Amino acid sequence: MEKTTIRLGGVPEHFNLPIHLAIENGAFENRGLRVDWTTFEGGTGQMTKALREGSIDACVLLTEGIIKDIVKGNPSKIISEYVKTPLTWGIHTSAKNPLDTYQAIFDKQYAISRFGSGSHLMAIVDANSKGHFISKEQFSVIGNLEGALKALDEQEVDIFYWEKYTTKPYVDSGQLKRVGEFLTPWPCFVIAATDHILDKESVAMIRMLRTIHDSCDLFMEANNAVQLVSSRYDLLLEDAERWYHNTAWAIDGWVSNKMIKSVLYNLKTAGIIEQEVPIPDLIWKRERR
Repeated sequence: MEKTTIRLGGVPEHFNLPIHLAIENGAFENRGLRVDWTTFEGGTGQMTKALREGSIDACVLLTEGIIKDIVKGNPSKIISEYVKTPLTWGIHTSAKNPLDTYQAIFDKQYAISRFGSGSHLMAIVDANSKGHFISKEQFSVIGNLEGALKALDEQEVDIFYWEKYTTKPYVDSGQLKRVGEFLTPWPCFVIAATDHILDKESVAMIRMLRTIHDSCDLFMEANNAVQLVSSRYDLLLEDAERWYHNTAWAIDGWVSNKMIKSVLYNLKTAGIIEQEVPIPDLIWKRERR
């Protein structure tokens, strides 16, 4: 029997380990699927672009990033929540930079992976929630984490928002300083797919989701989960343990309408989407199979 191929992508971070384990242990194959994984170093903005261009079928990406992009015309839908807990963003600067307090960041120069990415949107949402405004001229596009490390080291930029534990090895080594943290005010990751693949392969997409949810469930019950995260992602065991016990994955495809409303409110308040823009369907509606 020929297997259906799904092109799935995500960032190279520990949140996606349950999916990698499902690929490695043949769980997708057992449901008649072949999952081709693509790693996106550039984060959510790079993935929304790939979804728009049809070079990928589905992605695991930041909730606020995909909602913003669907509102702006991305022909995709959210098909499931993925990580139900908030993301802890570390707010970083170079160890060489004299900046050392969170309160002093809002008039500085920000590194972002690209406009519309998580590193861009969360800087705005954070500043806006505290009554500050960040102008477009304060943002410098650096592409990915490697680009940010270089730009921070050369002090071309001052501030960079990125997932706390992904950047912690650079903080521990003394290359970066973490001057603050910001907690995303909603579940941090969702799975989104193009309208094309949802129309063409709806049954296969439901099988893919079931496999991911099953793998997430197994991962949350696994006795060796912390050790796996630590060894695969170069995290200290105590950091992997702390992160793991503050993270919960979805084990079904339910998407909260209240969550969607909260994200839209924050995006509008921050001026990232227009107040009066008509909101398209954001969530994939499907029959149970």
